[in-house]
Amino acid sequence: MSAPRTAVLALGDDALVLSHRLGEWAGNAPVLEEEVALANIALDLLGQARTLLTMAGDEDELAYLREERAFTNVQLVEQPNGDFAHTIARQLYFSAYQELLYERLAGGGTDDAELAALAAKAVKEVAYHRDHAEHWTLRLGDGTGTSRKRMKDALDGLWRYTGELFRPVEGLDVDWAGLDEEWTRRITAVLERATLTVPEGPRSSPWAAGAGRQGVHTEPFGRMLAEMQHLHRSHPGASW
Repeated sequence: MSAPRTAVLALGDDALVLSHRLGEWAGNAPVLEEEVALANIALDLLGQARTLLTMAGDEDELAYLREERAFTNVQLVEQPNGDFAHTIARQLYFSAYQELLYERLAGGGTDDAELAALAAKAVKEVAYHRDHAEHWTLRLGDGTGTSRKRMKDALDGLWRYTGELFRPVEGLDVDWAGLDEEWTRRITAVLERATLTVPEGPRSSPWAAGAGRQGVHTEPFGRMLAEMQHLHRSHPGASW
């Protein structure tokens, strides 16, 4: 049985959009080592995106020729990089979710053999992404007064987007409530080690809870998409 197109598109769009956001750090990261690390994470996500989008159709057309409302990524991954702490908070939230989700897909959460195989391979990559984000959360949270404040502000600012991660995706046989519970437990443990507190408030946008999967995106996404698609749209049919 093939995985529904809606499922592979949703997961592929998550990976593609976050990959592009991380790629924006090229030439701008605080230290060279971090530029390499973020680039490697971006490339891992791009590889996942290519496989997933190919399962849904033509990867180039899906990446570069769809309009904004046709993308079904969660709103969390499209949020701007902000400062380094903001990028780390976004990565911590998403990688913890993605690792848990891929563990379940590799362990029977999908009847599609190709998707299960991708999940089994990708979960090893995502474990590194999560570990990298945890490392920096600990360093920034338990560091100087300035780094602590920046990490706290980033975690608080992105918290409202995390509820959408656990809204069911058609075609994926996952215990979403259980996934949410385990994610919350893991995030809480990391923040406690970093001497930070779990943010308060609703875990979804008050005006568009869960709307990214339905093609409703935040304002920064349109600008990011225009930049990502500009070259391909400017030279239709070009080969390299």
